[in-house]
Amino acid sequence: MDVERLLWVSLGSAIGGALRYATQQLAVAMLGASFPYGTLAVNLLGSFGIALIMHLGLTPALASPNLRLFLTTGVMGGFTTYSAFNHETLLLLREGPWELALLNAVLMLVGCLAAGIAGLAMGRVLVGP
Repeated sequence: MDVERLLWVSLGSAIGGALRYATQQLAVAMLGASFPYGTLAVNLLGSFGIALIMHLGLTPALASPNLRLFLTTGVMGGFTTYSAFNHETLLLLREGPWELALLNAVLMLVGCLAAGIAGLAMGRVLVGP
């Protein structure tokens, strides 16, 4: 195991986790806790960010392998919250109106795919196809 790479991933995960927490707290403060807005925001931003980083990472001069690992597996892996999305959707199905669970699932799927497409497009604008 490459200890240096493990440390880069660990540092990135800590940063991503802190950013996720801050984003979710901000969403609750701004929009309330009746819907998982924080998780939606994190997954939209994470989908955009990882697509952008992966495309930019195709240009070796822009990002070393360790930097790509730090940003994708570390920061984005610590930031995105698909497992929280799954838990919250099941909770809405069990305790809330099923319409909110369906809305959450549709917004997450469509929104994250759209955010990923936007991140890829931004990467192409910045460095080409």
